[in-house]
Formats: sequence, C-alpha cells, structure tokens
Amino acid sequence: MADSKNEALGIIFPNSYDTLVPELVSERAMASIPFASRYRLCDFMISSMVHCGISNISLLVRQNYHSLMDHLGSGREWDLARKKGGLNIFPPYAQKSVKVYNGWIEALESIKGFLETQTEKYVVLTDSNMAINFDFTALIEDHIKSQADVTVVYHKSEIPDSFKGYNTANREFIYNFQIDEENRVTKVNINSKESGIVNLGLNIYVLERNLLINLIDEAYIHGHTYFLRDVISPQVSSLKVHAYNYEGYVAKIFDMKDYFRENMKLLEEENLDALFSGNQIYTKIRDDNPTRYIRGAKAKNVLVADGCVIEGEVENSILFRGVKIGKGAKVKNCILMQDTSVGEGAEVSYVITDKNVKITSGKTLSGNDAYQVFVAKHQTV
Repeated sequence: MADSKNEALGIIFPNSYDTLVPELVSERAMASIPFASRYRLCDFMISSMVHCGISNISLLVRQNYHSLMDHLGSGREWDLARKKGGLNIFPPYAQKSVKVYNGWIEALESIKGFLETQTEKYVVLTDSNMAINFDFTALIEDHIKSQADVTVVYHKSEIPDSFKGYNTANREFIYNFQIDEENRVTKVNINSKESGIVNLGLNIYVLERNLLINLIDEAYIHGHTYFLRDVISPQVSSLKVHAYNYEGYVAKIFDMKDYFRENMKLLEEENLDALFSGNQIYTKIRDDNPTRYIRGAKAKNVLVADGCVIEGEVENSILFRGVKIGKGAKVKNCILMQDTSVGEGAEVSYVITDKNVKITSGKTLSGNDAYQVFVAKHQTV
C-alpha cells in the first residue's frame, strides 16, 4: 500500500457557499469566518491535513481574501512555511491563467500547470465551510483499498433547511448519495427536497492527480463548471465512485442560523470534546494576557478566548479575543467577535457582532433564538 501520508496534496476552496452568509463575508471569505472563540473555519481543514502528513496545501481563492492571507501568513503556525510544498494561495489574476472562477472546474483548470508539476500521487479536494477534525490518512487508505477512481465523503444527517427547495439555478449546491451494499455511489441527488436522514455529501474527495487533470481537461473543453454535478454525477456508472462514511463530529455552516447554532452547540461539553479531543487544531497566534474577571463579574456557561476583560455578567455566550464587557452590562446568548466592547449597563441578547464593534453604555440589543441581531464590523451602536 502506498504511504498515504506522503502521497497526497490538498486543495481547499475558501469561497464556497459565500452567498449564503453575506453578512459574514462582506470583507472575508467563508474560510476565514471566526468560529469557536479563537479559530477560523480554515484552521480545522488545514490542521486535519497537516496532522495526516499532507504538507503541500493550496487554497484557490475567488474574492475577499485579504483577511484569509493575513490570518494564514506564511503558514508557520501549521508548520507549512517550507521551501518545497507548504502553503500556497492562488488569488485571481496572480498568473495569466488564474482568473475569478465560478466552480471547481474553472479553478482547477487555471492551476493545471501547477498540478502537472507536483509529485504526489493523490489529490484531496475540499470546501472550507465546516469545522471538522478529520482523519485524511484513514480516508486515503480506504480509497486505495477500495481501488476506486474517486472517493466521496458523506455524513448521515438531514438536508440543511437553507437548501430545502433551493433553486438549482443558483450557484450553490448540496448533494446526497444513493449507495449500494459495496459502498459504491449509484446516484447523486442535487439540492433534493428529501426529509429525514440522508447520505449528505461533505464536499471532500480524493482521487489520483493524473485522473483529476484528465477529468478537468475534458470537462473544461465542454464548458462544464461544477466538479460533482458536471463531472462525477454523469459518470457514476463508468467511474468507480466509492463512498466513505464520516461518523465523527462536524459543524456545517450554510447560513447565519447554522453559524449561530453550531457555535452555541460548543457550549455543551460533549460537543466541544467531540470536535477538539482528537488532533490539535492550530490557529494564528496572538500574544495576549489571560482573560481577566474583575470583582463583581459573573460568567456562566461561556467559551472565552484570551485577552478578554469581563466586569459585567455573561451567560451562554462565545467571546473571541480581546472582548470587553463593561461594569453592569449583561450579555446572554451572544457571539461577540474579536475586540468587541460592550459599554457599562448595556444589555445584549441573541446578538452576533463582527470584529471591532462598539456597543455603547446603556444600549439594549435583543434578538431571539430564531433571529439574531447582527452588527457589522467596526460599527458603533
């Protein structure tokens, strides 16, 4: 069996599903959305790849990638600052062939020259709209054992509410698979309206690099755009498409409700352990003081990063780095991103703030479980 740890390169698409969370991606890509008090969504996929020995990782960005580049830097925190391989970011127009893409086909065709010069036998393709602690070694070994052309990863769950009845004329798609007793995909359902538990695709794939190049060339010539819809789905009878069941914890972000719910689920210890008890998730280091709880402060069931200063009351909330809660302020069921400040006596509940938001003294902001108030980056309320 091939040494899967040294035989794969990773390709991540940071802008997938951007259009479904417009509030969070006005100045960033989906991959750089803050999550779980101190991480970005891309941290989970990149860390999972690194732990499995994948040291050649490329991100094919489409737009709003400054925040992502600032966060990743040279890749040092993930041990990807290397002369060979390491972390590569392909922004639009970085080369003559690299352009703003619509789907994976166009993106991969634009870096075909790069793919042809690499030495790894396998390629792992993935989106970045999920927080997951994934074992890519097990996936690649299963792919090799199955002797499949392509392996797709699925998770048994319901179709997200945001995709039930979603118009397939739009750019975003979600897939579920019909699978036979040998774990071979027999049909791909696209944006279906099924209820109950389905074999929901996670948009994680593994296949040989040379096969990928051939498939992309053929698809691009025929004007195709989307990898699974236009390339894999029509060929499930001619290609051997193997299905790999991921049974671990995954937080999928498809809309603002998902973002709020999946963050809040981490306040339950079993969910937090399920996501973080495996391999360590790396992120950009920000040297800061430990969180300070000033006399009179109250905190109950919270996930708090470093650098926070809490003088008021906080309950059932996620606080990112550098958040300040003033004296007499009450914060409940909120997600407050980096360097948000809540003034003295303010009351906020079911609120999501972007970075560097200022809620002034005495203000009251209130949403509910079905609809959270969102305050954009650098705003003062």
